[in-house]
Amino acid sequence: MTETTYSDPNVTPPLGQAIPLGFQHVLAMFASNVTPSIIVGGAAGLAFGSDDLVYLVQMAMLFAGVATLFQTVGIGPVGARLPIMQGTSFAFVGVLAGVAATMGMGVALTACIIGGVIHFCLGAVIQKLRWLFPPLVTGLVILSIGLYLMPTAIKYAAGGAAQFQMEAESFGSLKHWSVALTVVIVSLALKFFTKGPLSNAAILLGLIAGYILAAIMGMVNFGAVGNAAWFSMIKPLPYGFEFNLGAVIAVTLVCVVSAIETVGDASATAKAGAGREATDAEIAGATYADGLGTAVAGVFGGLPNTSFSQNVGIVGMTGVMSRHVVTIGGLVLIVCGLIPKIGAVIASMPLPVLGGGVIVMFGMVASAGLNVLSEEKLDRRNMIIIAVSLTFGLGLNLVPTAVQYMPDILRVLATSAVAPTALIAIVLNLVLPKEM
Repeated sequence: MTETTYSDPNVTPPLGQAIPLGFQHVLAMFASNVTPSIIVGGAAGLAFGSDDLVYLVQMAMLFAGVATLFQTVGIGPVGARLPIMQGTSFAFVGVLAGVAATMGMGVALTACIIGGVIHFCLGAVIQKLRWLFPPLVTGLVILSIGLYLMPTAIKYAAGGAAQFQMEAESFGSLKHWSVALTVVIVSLALKFFTKGPLSNAAILLGLIAGYILAAIMGMVNFGAVGNAAWFSMIKPLPYGFEFNLGAVIAVTLVCVVSAIETVGDASATAKAGAGREATDAEIAGATYADGLGTAVAGVFGGLPNTSFSQNVGIVGMTGVMSRHVVTIGGLVLIVCGLIPKIGAVIASMPLPVLGGGVIVMFGMVASAGLNVLSEEKLDRRNMIIIAVSLTFGLGLNLVPTAVQYMPDILRVLATSAVAPTALIAIVLNLVLPKEM
Protein backbone atom coordinates (compact mmCIF):
# COMPACT_ATOMS: atom_id res chain seq x y z
CA MET A 1 0.00 0.00 0.00
CA THR A 2 1.47 3.35 -1.03
CA GLU A 3 1.64 6.27 1.39
CA THR A 4 -0.72 9.15 0.69
CA THR A 5 1.12 12.34 -0.29
CA TYR A 6 -0.13 15.90 -0.48
CA SER A 7 2.27 17.45 -3.00
CA ASP A 8 -0.66 18.61 -5.15
CA PRO A 9 -1.98 22.04 -4.03
CA ASN A 10 -5.52 21.03 -5.00
CA VAL A 11 -5.68 17.92 -2.80
CA THR A 12 -7.16 18.27 0.70
CA PRO A 13 -6.09 16.02 3.58
CA PRO A 14 -8.85 14.60 5.79
CA LEU A 15 -10.35 17.34 7.99
CA GLY A 16 -8.91 15.66 11.07
CA GLN A 17 -5.46 16.56 9.66
CA ALA A 18 -6.33 19.69 7.70
CA ILE A 19 -7.84 21.69 10.58
CA PRO A 20 -4.90 21.22 13.01
CA LEU A 21 -2.48 22.00 10.17
CA GLY A 22 -4.43 25.18 9.39
CA PHE A 23 -4.23 26.26 13.05
CA GLN A 24 -0.51 25.52 13.01
CA HIS A 25 -0.05 28.00 10.16
CA VAL A 26 -1.92 30.63 12.19
CA LEU A 27 0.16 29.98 15.33
CA ALA A 28 3.42 30.34 13.39
CA MET A 29 2.58 33.83 12.10
CA PHE A 30 0.11 35.27 14.62
CA ALA A 31 2.49 37.34 16.76
CA SER A 32 4.38 38.72 13.76
CA ASN A 33 1.09 39.60 12.09
CA VAL A 34 -0.37 41.85 14.82
CA THR A 35 2.85 43.50 16.05
CA PRO A 36 3.33 45.99 13.16
CA SER A 37 -0.12 47.49 13.72
CA ILE A 38 0.62 48.02 17.43
CA ILE A 39 3.93 49.74 16.62
CA VAL A 40 2.58 51.98 13.86
CA GLY A 41 -0.52 52.81 15.89
CA GLY A 42 1.67 53.70 18.85
CA ALA A 43 3.81 55.93 16.63
CA ALA A 44 0.63 57.75 15.58
CA GLY A 45 -0.15 58.44 19.25
CA LEU A 46 -2.88 55.83 19.74
CA ALA A 47 -2.97 54.79 23.40
CA PHE A 48 -2.39 51.15 24.22
CA GLY A 49 -5.72 49.44 24.83
CA SER A 50 -7.64 52.26 23.12
CA ASP A 51 -10.53 51.52 20.76
CA ASP A 52 -8.51 52.85 17.81
CA LEU A 53 -5.61 50.51 18.49
CA VAL A 54 -7.96 47.58 19.06
CA TYR A 55 -9.46 48.31 15.65
CA LEU A 56 -6.02 48.31 13.96
CA VAL A 57 -5.22 44.94 15.52
CA GLN A 58 -8.59 43.58 14.35
CA MET A 59 -7.89 44.73 10.80
CA ALA A 60 -4.45 43.10 10.91
CA MET A 61 -6.08 39.74 11.63
CA LEU A 62 -9.09 40.18 9.35
CA PHE A 63 -7.20 41.26 6.24
CA ALA A 64 -4.35 38.83 6.73
CA GLY A 65 -7.10 36.22 6.44
CA VAL A 66 -8.69 37.92 3.43
CA ALA A 67 -5.32 38.29 1.66
CA THR A 68 -4.58 34.63 2.38
CA LEU A 69 -7.81 33.65 0.63
CA PHE A 70 -6.77 35.83 -2.32
CA GLN A 71 -3.65 33.64 -2.54
CA THR A 72 -5.09 30.19 -1.88
CA VAL A 73 -8.56 30.43 -3.46
CA GLY A 74 -7.83 33.11 -6.05
CA ILE A 75 -9.95 35.34 -8.25
CA GLY A 76 -9.17 35.05 -11.96
CA PRO A 77 -5.44 35.83 -12.39
CA VAL A 78 -5.18 36.90 -8.76
CA GLY A 79 -3.59 34.36 -6.43
CA ALA A 80 -0.86 31.77 -6.78
CA ARG A 81 -3.28 29.06 -5.62
CA LEU A 82 -0.43 27.72 -3.51
CA PRO A 83 -0.29 27.27 0.31
CA ILE A 84 1.00 30.81 0.92
CA MET A 85 0.01 32.50 4.18
CA GLN A 86 -0.31 36.27 4.05
CA GLY A 87 0.20 38.63 6.98
CA THR A 88 1.02 42.21 7.96
CA SER A 89 4.51 43.03 6.73
CA PHE A 90 7.34 44.21 9.01
CA ALA A 91 9.05 45.72 5.95
CA PHE A 92 6.69 48.72 6.04
CA VAL A 93 6.98 49.45 9.76
CA GLY A 94 9.87 51.92 9.49
CA VAL A 95 8.26 53.97 6.73
CA LEU A 96 4.72 53.88 8.11
CA ALA A 97 5.75 54.59 11.71
CA GLY A 98 7.58 57.71 10.53
CA VAL A 99 4.69 58.85 8.33
CA ALA A 100 2.09 58.13 11.03
CA ALA A 101 4.10 60.01 13.66
CA THR A 102 4.61 63.12 11.52
CA MET A 103 1.59 63.19 9.20
CA GLY A 104 -1.03 60.97 10.82
CA MET A 105 -2.71 57.65 10.09
CA GLY A 106 -4.79 59.15 7.27
CA VAL A 107 -1.66 59.85 5.19
CA ALA A 108 -0.12 56.50 6.10
CA LEU A 109 -3.17 54.44 5.12
CA THR A 110 -3.73 56.44 1.93
CA ALA A 111 -0.15 55.64 0.93
CA CYS A 112 -0.91 51.97 1.64
CA ILE A 113 -3.95 52.01 -0.65
CA ILE A 114 -2.08 53.64 -3.55
CA GLY A 115 1.04 51.54 -2.95
CA GLY A 116 -1.13 48.42 -2.98
CA VAL A 117 -2.63 49.34 -6.34
CA ILE A 118 0.86 49.87 -7.80
CA HIS A 119 1.97 46.63 -6.17
CA PHE A 120 -0.96 44.88 -7.87
CA CYS A 121 0.15 46.23 -11.25
CA LEU A 122 3.63 44.81 -10.68
CA GLY A 123 2.13 41.37 -11.19
CA ALA A 124 2.21 41.99 -14.94
CA VAL A 125 5.93 42.85 -15.02
CA ILE A 126 7.43 41.29 -11.90
CA GLN A 127 9.56 38.81 -13.83
CA LYS A 128 11.18 41.65 -15.78
CA LEU A 129 12.11 43.55 -12.58
CA ARG A 130 13.80 40.73 -10.72
CA TRP A 131 17.22 41.59 -12.17
CA LEU A 132 17.18 44.87 -10.22
CA PHE A 133 16.99 42.97 -6.94
CA PRO A 134 19.78 40.42 -6.66
CA PRO A 135 20.47 38.91 -3.21
CA LEU A 136 22.88 41.79 -2.50
CA VAL A 137 20.09 44.36 -2.75
CA THR A 138 17.25 42.38 -1.15
CA GLY A 139 19.52 41.21 1.67
CA LEU A 140 20.59 44.78 2.38
CA VAL A 141 17.00 46.00 2.47
CA ILE A 142 15.88 43.23 4.84
CA LEU A 143 18.94 43.81 7.05
CA SER A 144 18.23 47.54 7.21
CA ILE A 145 14.65 46.85 8.31
CA GLY A 146 15.82 44.66 11.17
CA LEU A 147 18.56 47.09 12.27
CA TYR A 148 16.18 50.05 12.10
CA LEU A 149 13.67 48.29 14.35
CA MET A 150 16.09 47.02 17.02
CA PRO A 151 16.13 50.23 19.14
CA THR A 152 12.32 50.13 19.21
CA ALA A 153 12.47 46.59 20.58
CA ILE A 154 14.77 47.63 23.43
CA LYS A 155 12.66 50.71 24.25
CA TYR A 156 9.51 48.60 24.40
CA ALA A 157 11.19 45.97 26.57
CA ALA A 158 12.32 48.67 29.00
CA GLY A 159 8.77 49.98 29.25
CA GLY A 160 8.55 52.81 26.73
CA ALA A 161 9.13 53.89 23.17
CA ALA A 162 10.08 56.98 21.21
CA GLN A 163 6.51 58.23 21.25
CA PHE A 164 6.06 57.58 24.98
CA GLN A 165 7.73 59.08 28.05
CA MET A 166 10.95 57.16 28.50
CA GLU A 167 12.02 59.58 31.24
CA ALA A 168 9.48 58.10 33.63
CA GLU A 169 10.96 56.56 36.76
CA SER A 170 9.74 53.09 35.80
CA PHE A 171 11.51 53.09 32.41
CA GLY A 172 14.20 50.43 32.46
CA SER A 173 13.02 49.02 35.79
CA LEU A 174 13.65 45.42 36.82
CA LYS A 175 9.89 44.80 36.68
CA HIS A 176 9.78 45.68 32.98
CA TRP A 177 12.89 43.71 32.10
CA SER A 178 11.77 40.64 34.05
CA VAL A 179 8.63 40.47 31.92
CA ALA A 180 10.49 41.09 28.64
CA LEU A 181 13.17 38.51 29.42
CA THR A 182 10.50 35.95 30.35
CA VAL A 183 9.11 36.29 26.84
CA VAL A 184 12.58 35.89 25.31
CA ILE A 185 13.56 32.89 27.46
CA VAL A 186 10.26 31.01 26.99
CA SER A 187 10.30 31.69 23.24
CA LEU A 188 13.86 30.41 22.81
CA ALA A 189 13.29 27.39 25.05
CA LEU A 190 10.21 26.30 23.10
CA LYS A 191 11.83 27.01 19.73
CA PHE A 192 14.93 24.92 20.33
CA PHE A 193 13.89 22.29 22.85
CA THR A 194 10.48 21.28 21.49
CA LYS A 195 9.15 20.15 18.13
CA GLY A 196 6.03 20.52 16.02
CA PRO A 197 3.28 23.02 16.96
CA LEU A 198 5.01 24.07 20.22
CA SER A 199 8.16 25.01 18.33
CA ASN A 200 6.26 26.76 15.54
CA ALA A 201 4.24 28.81 18.05
CA ALA A 202 7.24 29.60 20.27
CA ILE A 203 6.99 33.39 20.08
CA LEU A 204 3.22 33.40 20.53
CA LEU A 205 3.50 31.16 23.61
CA GLY A 206 6.35 33.32 24.92
CA LEU A 207 4.11 36.37 24.62
CA ILE A 208 1.34 34.55 26.49
CA ALA A 209 3.77 33.64 29.29
CA GLY A 210 4.92 37.26 29.55
CA TYR A 211 1.32 38.48 29.44
CA ILE A 212 0.37 36.20 32.35
CA LEU A 213 3.37 37.36 34.39
CA ALA A 214 2.55 41.01 33.65
CA ALA A 215 -1.06 40.43 34.75
CA ILE A 216 0.12 38.85 38.01
CA MET A 217 2.34 41.90 38.58
CA GLY A 218 -0.61 44.24 38.00
CA MET A 219 0.67 45.65 34.71
CA VAL A 220 -2.37 44.76 32.57
CA ASN A 221 -5.49 46.93 32.38
CA PHE A 222 -8.41 44.70 31.41
CA GLY A 223 -10.87 47.60 31.22
CA ALA A 224 -10.76 47.80 27.43
CA VAL A 225 -11.28 44.04 27.16
CA GLY A 226 -14.41 44.21 29.30
CA ASN A 227 -15.79 47.13 27.31
CA ALA A 228 -15.05 45.63 23.89
CA ALA A 229 -17.96 44.18 21.93
CA TRP A 230 -18.13 40.60 20.72
CA PHE A 231 -18.77 41.72 17.16
CA SER A 232 -18.33 44.96 15.21
CA MET A 233 -18.60 46.20 11.65
CA ILE A 234 -15.55 47.32 9.71
CA LYS A 235 -15.26 50.98 8.71
CA PRO A 236 -14.10 52.21 5.27
CA LEU A 237 -11.45 54.95 5.39
CA PRO A 238 -11.51 55.25 9.21
CA TYR A 239 -8.93 58.06 9.06
CA GLY A 240 -10.00 59.66 5.81
CA PHE A 241 -8.07 59.91 2.55
CA GLU A 242 -5.02 62.23 2.71
CA PHE A 243 -2.54 62.18 -0.16
CA ASN A 244 1.16 62.91 0.31
CA LEU A 245 3.52 62.19 -2.58
CA GLY A 246 6.56 61.50 -0.40
CA ALA A 247 4.67 58.96 1.69
CA VAL A 248 3.32 57.25 -1.44
CA ILE A 249 6.78 57.02 -3.02
CA ALA A 250 8.30 55.62 0.18
CA VAL A 251 5.57 52.97 0.59
CA THR A 252 5.72 52.08 -3.11
CA LEU A 253 9.47 51.45 -2.93
CA VAL A 254 8.90 49.02 -0.08
CA CYS A 255 6.06 47.44 -2.10
CA VAL A 256 8.55 46.61 -4.85
CA VAL A 257 10.84 44.93 -2.33
CA SER A 258 7.85 43.10 -0.82
CA ALA A 259 6.86 41.88 -4.27
CA ILE A 260 10.33 40.43 -4.83
CA GLU A 261 10.12 38.70 -1.43
CA THR A 262 6.77 37.18 -2.41
CA VAL A 263 8.29 35.86 -5.64
CA GLY A 264 10.93 34.15 -3.51
CA ASP A 265 8.32 32.70 -1.16
CA ALA A 266 6.21 31.41 -4.04
CA SER A 267 9.27 29.76 -5.56
CA ALA A 268 10.32 28.30 -2.19
CA THR A 269 6.81 26.96 -1.52
CA ALA A 270 6.64 25.16 -4.87
CA LYS A 271 10.11 23.74 -4.31
CA ALA A 272 9.50 22.69 -0.71
CA GLY A 273 6.07 21.15 -1.21
CA ALA A 274 6.16 19.79 -4.76
CA GLY A 275 9.85 19.69 -5.71
CA ARG A 276 9.35 21.94 -8.74
CA GLU A 277 9.81 25.54 -9.82
CA ALA A 278 6.92 27.99 -9.51
CA THR A 279 5.27 28.79 -12.83
CA ASP A 280 5.07 32.29 -14.29
CA ALA A 281 1.31 32.27 -13.64
CA GLU A 282 1.85 31.37 -9.98
CA ILE A 283 4.46 34.11 -9.49
CA ALA A 284 2.28 36.72 -11.20
CA GLY A 285 -0.78 35.54 -9.28
CA ALA A 286 1.09 35.74 -5.96
CA THR A 287 2.11 39.33 -6.73
CA TYR A 288 -1.41 40.32 -7.76
CA ALA A 289 -2.76 38.89 -4.48
CA ASP A 290 -0.08 40.71 -2.49
CA GLY A 291 -1.04 44.07 -3.98
CA LEU A 292 -4.78 43.52 -3.84
CA GLY A 293 -4.56 42.43 -0.20
CA THR A 294 -2.56 45.55 0.68
CA ALA A 295 -4.91 47.93 -1.13
CA VAL A 296 -8.10 46.42 0.31
CA ALA A 297 -6.64 46.34 3.82
CA GLY A 298 -5.64 50.00 3.54
CA VAL A 299 -9.21 51.00 2.71
CA PHE A 300 -10.43 49.61 6.04
CA GLY A 301 -7.49 50.53 8.27
CA GLY A 302 -5.18 47.55 7.77
CA LEU A 303 -1.45 47.74 7.03
CA PRO A 304 0.23 46.22 3.95
CA ASN A 305 0.28 42.45 3.59
CA THR A 306 2.96 40.13 2.29
CA SER A 307 3.69 36.40 2.16
CA PHE A 308 5.09 34.96 5.40
CA SER A 309 8.32 33.02 4.97
CA GLN A 310 7.96 31.08 8.24
CA ASN A 311 4.90 29.37 6.81
CA VAL A 312 6.93 28.21 3.83
CA GLY A 313 9.01 26.35 6.40
CA ILE A 314 5.89 24.60 7.69
CA VAL A 315 5.08 23.38 4.18
CA GLY A 316 8.59 21.98 3.86
CA MET A 317 8.49 20.43 7.35
CA THR A 318 5.08 18.74 7.01
CA GLY A 319 5.27 17.95 3.29
CA VAL A 320 1.63 19.09 2.99
CA MET A 321 1.30 21.26 -0.11
CA SER A 322 -2.50 21.57 0.07
CA ARG A 323 -3.64 25.16 -0.41
CA HIS A 324 -6.90 24.28 1.31
CA VAL A 325 -5.05 23.75 4.60
CA VAL A 326 -3.84 27.36 4.47
CA THR A 327 -7.34 28.45 3.47
CA ILE A 328 -8.52 27.08 6.83
CA GLY A 329 -5.86 29.25 8.51
CA GLY A 330 -7.12 32.27 6.60
CA LEU A 331 -10.69 31.63 7.75
CA VAL A 332 -9.51 31.38 11.38
CA LEU A 333 -7.85 34.81 11.06
CA ILE A 334 -11.02 36.33 9.56
CA VAL A 335 -13.10 35.07 12.49
CA CYS A 336 -10.57 36.49 14.96
CA GLY A 337 -10.60 39.84 13.14
CA LEU A 338 -14.36 40.17 13.46
CA ILE A 339 -14.27 39.78 17.27
CA PRO A 340 -13.16 42.99 19.05
CA LYS A 341 -12.67 41.08 22.31
CA ILE A 342 -9.66 39.31 20.76
CA GLY A 343 -8.25 42.57 19.46
CA ALA A 344 -8.71 44.19 22.88
CA VAL A 345 -6.79 41.39 24.62
CA ILE A 346 -3.88 41.83 22.21
CA ALA A 347 -3.99 45.64 22.39
CA SER A 348 -3.91 45.53 26.20
CA MET A 349 -0.52 43.81 26.06
CA PRO A 350 1.96 45.85 28.17
CA LEU A 351 4.93 47.32 26.32
CA PRO A 352 7.54 45.06 28.00
CA VAL A 353 5.63 41.95 26.86
CA LEU A 354 5.59 43.20 23.29
CA GLY A 355 9.22 44.27 23.65
CA GLY A 356 10.35 40.78 24.61
CA GLY A 357 8.62 39.36 21.54
CA VAL A 358 9.97 41.89 19.08
CA ILE A 359 13.54 41.53 20.39
CA VAL A 360 13.38 38.05 18.91
CA MET A 361 11.33 38.97 15.84
CA PHE A 362 13.33 42.03 14.80
CA GLY A 363 16.57 40.16 15.37
CA MET A 364 15.28 37.42 13.09
CA VAL A 365 14.48 40.00 10.39
CA ALA A 366 18.09 41.22 10.49
CA SER A 367 19.34 37.63 10.51
CA ALA A 368 17.22 36.85 7.46
CA GLY A 369 18.90 39.75 5.66
CA LEU A 370 22.33 38.40 6.56
CA ASN A 371 21.27 34.98 5.32
CA VAL A 372 20.32 36.44 1.94
CA LEU A 373 23.57 38.43 1.77
CA SER A 374 25.52 35.22 2.35
CA GLU A 375 24.50 34.16 -1.16
CA GLU A 376 26.76 36.89 -2.55
CA LYS A 377 30.55 36.91 -2.55
CA LEU A 378 31.65 39.65 -0.14
CA ASP A 379 34.44 41.13 -2.25
CA ARG A 380 35.56 44.76 -2.00
CA ARG A 381 32.88 45.97 -4.43
CA ASN A 382 30.00 44.35 -2.56
CA MET A 383 31.34 45.39 0.84
CA ILE A 384 31.51 49.02 -0.33
CA ILE A 385 27.89 48.79 -1.54
CA ILE A 386 26.85 47.39 1.85
CA ALA A 387 28.82 50.05 3.72
CA VAL A 388 27.57 53.07 1.79
CA SER A 389 23.94 51.90 1.58
CA LEU A 390 23.62 51.12 5.28
CA THR A 391 25.47 54.25 6.39
CA PHE A 392 23.14 56.52 4.45
CA GLY A 393 20.00 54.48 5.12
CA LEU A 394 20.40 54.12 8.88
CA GLY A 395 22.47 57.25 9.48
CA LEU A 396 19.91 59.66 8.03
CA ASN A 397 17.18 57.91 9.99
CA LEU A 398 19.11 58.33 13.24
CA VAL A 399 19.98 61.98 12.47
CA PRO A 400 16.91 63.33 10.62
CA THR A 401 17.97 66.96 11.18
CA ALA A 402 20.78 66.33 8.69
CA VAL A 403 18.18 66.69 5.91
CA GLN A 404 15.83 69.15 7.63
CA TYR A 405 16.09 71.66 4.76
CA MET A 406 15.05 69.17 2.10
CA PRO A 407 11.54 69.38 0.59
CA ASP A 408 8.99 67.33 2.54
CA ILE A 409 8.84 64.55 -0.08
CA LEU A 410 12.60 64.01 -0.13
CA ARG A 411 12.88 64.28 3.65
CA VAL A 412 10.32 61.52 4.17
CA LEU A 413 12.19 59.29 1.72
CA ALA A 414 15.65 60.11 3.09
CA THR A 415 14.78 59.34 6.71
CA SER A 416 12.76 56.17 6.09
CA ALA A 417 15.84 53.88 6.42
CA VAL A 418 14.51 51.38 3.89
CA ALA A 419 14.08 53.69 0.88
CA PRO A 420 17.61 55.20 0.82
CA THR A 421 19.19 51.81 1.51
CA ALA A 422 17.31 50.25 -1.41
CA LEU A 423 17.89 53.12 -3.84
CA ILE A 424 21.61 53.46 -3.13
CA ALA A 425 22.16 49.70 -3.27
CA ILE A 426 20.36 49.42 -6.61
CA VAL A 427 22.27 52.34 -8.17
CA LEU A 428 25.69 51.24 -6.90
CA ASN A 429 25.07 47.66 -7.97
CA LEU A 430 24.31 48.89 -11.49
CA VAL A 431 27.14 51.44 -11.70
CA LEU A 432 30.14 49.92 -9.96
CA PRO A 433 32.08 47.45 -12.12
CA LYS A 434 32.39 43.91 -10.92
CA GLU A 435 35.88 42.89 -9.81
CA MET A 436 37.81 40.42 -11.91
